[in-house]
Amino acid sequence: MVCGGFACSRSCLCALNLLYTLVSLLLIGIAAWGIGFGLISSLRVVGVVIAVGIFLFLIALVGLIGAVKHHQVLLFFYMIILLLVFIIQFSVSCACLALNQEQQGQLLEVGWNNTASAQNDIQRSLNCCGFRNFNPNETCLASCFYSRHCSPCAPIIEEYAGEVLRFVGGIGLFFSFTEILGVWLTYRYRNQKDPRANPSAFL
Repeated sequence: MVCGGFACSRSCLCALNLLYTLVSLLLIGIAAWGIGFGLISSLRVVGVVIAVGIFLFLIALVGLIGAVKHHQVLLFFYMIILLLVFIIQFSVSCACLALNQEQQGQLLEVGWNNTASAQNDIQRSLNCCGFRNFNPNETCLASCFYSRHCSPCAPIIEEYAGEVLRFVGGIGLFFSFTEILGVWLTYRYRNQKDPRANPSAFL
């Protein structure tokens, strides 16, 4: 049995989908852990992470069932969805790696203004108040607020924003290449003949 054969293609596709399943469960677990220990209070952030984890889990489940049963329809839809995810993820990853410092600051400010609950998490964990300026008349959950001597959060966030974006972009690029590998494996596997099947059956 050569590695380009039917059994090898099926094993590689199953292994890839098991990896996606583990990643999806990890995402859901991290979100639940953050909520359980009070590290994240923003339901929007947690909801997005859990939604991504469930979506990835469903894709992996479809791919796993399609690979085990050599199901042509499931494999076709799996291949199309994986290709669309690859295009989106590759574009977002390249954008994360291409952002300059000024664009990062603008993006962070937009995100800060649109996530009120996440602001409290950031201010509490980084011990800062406000984004660009500290306003003692506004409420803040940081411990420094009681002494009325707090630094704004923007310089602290921007210090790590570049590293975080590069990390996220790199991880996204890595998984986008595994997705295009999955598309290629699925396309190849769909067109291979099952040696145990009826010789007169179509694929």
